[in-house]
Amino acid sequence: MCGIFGYIGKGNATALCLEGLKKLEYRGYDSSGIAGVENHKIFVGKELGKITALEKALSGQDHSFSAAIAHTRWATHGKPSKENAHPHLDQHKTVAVVHNGVIENYAALRDRLIQESQTIFSSETDTEVIAQLIAECYEGDFFQAVLKTVKALEGSFAIAVIHKDHPDQMIVVAEKSPLVIGFSPTTKEVFVASDPNALSGRELEVYYLTDGELAILHKDTAPLFFSREGNPSKKHGITQTLSQTAISKGQYPHFMLKEIFEQVLTVKQAMKDRFDEKNQTAYFEEFSFDPEELKKIQSIIIVACGTSYHAACIAAYLFESAAHIETRVEIASEYRYKYPIVKDNTLVLALSQSGETADTIAAVRHVKGKNAKVIALCNVPHSTISREADATILLHAGSEVAVASTKTFTSQVTILYLLTLLLARQRGMSPEEGRLFYRRLYELPDQIIEILNRASEIQALAKKYSKFESFFFLGRGILFPTALEAALKIKEIAYINAQGYPAGEMKHGPIALLTPKVPALVFCANDALQSKIMSNLMESKARGAPILVFGWKEFEKEIMPVADDVFWIPKTSDELACIPLTVATQLFAYYVALDLGAEIDQPRNLAKSVTVE
Repeated sequence: MCGIFGYIGKGNATALCLEGLKKLEYRGYDSSGIAGVENHKIFVGKELGKITALEKALSGQDHSFSAAIAHTRWATHGKPSKENAHPHLDQHKTVAVVHNGVIENYAALRDRLIQESQTIFSSETDTEVIAQLIAECYEGDFFQAVLKTVKALEGSFAIAVIHKDHPDQMIVVAEKSPLVIGFSPTTKEVFVASDPNALSGRELEVYYLTDGELAILHKDTAPLFFSREGNPSKKHGITQTLSQTAISKGQYPHFMLKEIFEQVLTVKQAMKDRFDEKNQTAYFEEFSFDPEELKKIQSIIIVACGTSYHAACIAAYLFESAAHIETRVEIASEYRYKYPIVKDNTLVLALSQSGETADTIAAVRHVKGKNAKVIALCNVPHSTISREADATILLHAGSEVAVASTKTFTSQVTILYLLTLLLARQRGMSPEEGRLFYRRLYELPDQIIEILNRASEIQALAKKYSKFESFFFLGRGILFPTALEAALKIKEIAYINAQGYPAGEMKHGPIALLTPKVPALVFCANDALQSKIMSNLMESKARGAPILVFGWKEFEKEIMPVADDVFWIPKTSDELACIPLTVATQLFAYYVALDLGAEIDQPRNLAKSVTVE
């Protein structure tokens, strides 16, 4: 979470930092701030809320910073407030710091500073400790003060620091938290960001800091790099023109609705040029190894968080049922602290929309030393996970602005279907079966169009059900993780207590919660398990729960006497039903949130990219 942006050059530092922050606001929007050196004094501007509040506060002010640092915050230590907003200063206002990550030993450092130096703190954050330590260590050498401070810190952090006595200089550090530097050989400007997307629209030499690396940024010169021991190091930049993507809602009232409707295109993009017609199998040009190596794979571990975890659970069903490979799914935040058994010939899949999910990165590093091949599924090229993995399959979903993931989820699942096809064809699936598998996958965009064309029906259902304060989403087989994802969307944007549950488990406890005030939203789109889900539906109805079914019309005779409401989705195979169901329930969640007047694109307490533990 949180976003860092910094600038050194002859341009308007304030305007450029505000522009950069707007591209990072998805990382946090509790508060924002900017700092720069002017006449050997540090100016700081901070505001609570979104970046527009900071922009309004700075309007009309004319600052001649040659270097500035800025930040948009997702609160970890300390509630959202102007006092806790970044940048943070030391008590004498000599140093300003912006920081992403968590300083795990900040309490001990804070206590020492208070007791030994009588340091006065003005915030509840862990970040302020960094500024106070740098000021304490400063004896005229800015770099050495930062280096000494960094050696005392424990945890994850990306830091950008300025000092009142060094107006044309900035020092940046990365430790288990992403930070990228962009240098323009033409204009001699230097940019710093926690996400390369914030540097879009410029042709730059781009440098990705590795763990423990520091850089000194000077006005009008290329960056200088150092190891964590303070030794100079050589680093080669990647010349990139980071394309400027127009961020616009277009005709839509919210980015989330726009991104739901974009799934017709993004599912196609996920499939594009990834089918080998001759051999009736999937093909990934991103593989830096011979796909034949995958024949040796005997087990698969998938690590992911949040929405990506639900995509991983769907993949586990597919890999075991179609490719007959033992698969387990691990929540990355838990897996990183386990002592995993990773057998020979194990494939590890890491799923992350941003490629910067801290727990998933840690999980990947956890298995890297165990001779497992790691493939990442990610939407952002050059992200940390893509650099750590042996190969990266890009989603090609385009920028996803809304915090709640929609199109990246269906793109992940689409690619996981293709990966299933590749693995299954290597393990006995016939060419005819491969052709049928892909044909059904190819039909998905048209099925998504059919659902989107009936969005008004879903909106009417959402208006009826938005009065309830709790939901159960019930599915069986591959539709259980589909239910988990549907429930998560309601929680994220409508703030309703929603539970996704395997329908057969309801009678083992949770059915006690069903009442006329707690509806059951049941997925009936599975030929193999339809009789079973109908039994669960009847059990729910017997407890007086309102029933809303998302299902196939061929089950109409069974469903209609029991359900209170129904939305029919297009018929496909059992394995593929999760994508049409997901699109329908994304719309349902969106319209419930809309009816309740919730903040849809930037829901409370959330951020798009979870870069802290």
